Amino acid sequence: MLIGGIEAGGTKFVCAVGDENGNIKNKTTFPTEDPDQTLENVEKFFKQYEIQALGVGTFGPVDLDAKSNTYGTIQKTPKINWQYYPFLQRLKEIFSIPIAMDTDVNAACLGEFTYGAARNADSSLYITVGTGIGAGLVQHGRIFQGKNHSEMGHILIPRHPDDDFKGNCPSHGTCFEGLASGPAIEKRYGKKGHLLAEEAHVWELEAFYLAQAIMSYYVILSPEKIILGGGVMKQEKLYPMVQNKFMDLLNGYLEVKNVKNLIVAPELDDEQGVIGSVMLGLKALEMKA
Repeated sequence: MLIGGIEAGGTKFVCAVGDENGNIKNKTTFPTEDPDQTLENVEKFFKQYEIQALGVGTFGPVDLDAKSNTYGTIQKTPKINWQYYPFLQRLKEIFSIPIAMDTDVNAACLGEFTYGAARNADSSLYITVGTGIGAGLVQHGRIFQGKNHSEMGHILIPRHPDDDFKGNCPSHGTCFEGLASGPAIEKRYGKKGHLLAEEAHVWELEAFYLAQAIMSYYVILSPEKIILGGGVMKQEKLYPMVQNKFMDLLNGYLEVKNVKNLIVAPELDDEQGVIGSVMLGLKALEMKA
């Protein structure tokens, strides 16, 4: 049985075909262009296969309220051509199969929960730190969703006393994303993160902000695994720094026996998004059965 998966990013689309065991059989990547051209490329790839269902992890914001008249519609995104585009509805017009849609970070969390770093856990929080910051929670195999999807990258956190950066978020300034995303690092220092790899103070400050946010998530959600992914986390030195700062902030209030087993890196070699999307498609097929 073949299931399709789409990791729909603001910069690129990754389309994959996998099986019910999470094995990716083939995939392709192409730039995110205007919706019509992008979906033409999506259709061209998947028409080569007899897929039984399709799962989509998409950039946002996207309307995920199943009771809404605009369910599956991209909302006010910086990608002007995609604003208010009925993404899910258009896919349903192209493919007459069960289709499920969720956020890209929720799909990545589901992938790591099912086959990656959280495969032996009951609950997992996945945080992506890259162009933006987002997070998703999976518990007992189910993605948490309220009325709509969460925006955990926009929690407010205290600014470091030595940091006078005004933030990079157009809505909130110094929210988590505004202080710690990849573009925030570049705007603060005038260079992209990978060009600052040897600047210890850059990553000390980044770890400070990451640990603060994780502390808040942990005391609220108490996940069994916290997985940090995204482009910024390619600076692998951040993991022990974040672990240590998190324990300092926790200050013994809650017992964490081994922080290295709590705060971890992804294990699916940057395929967690498409694998999770395939799993979304499988769930859509199971729901229809």
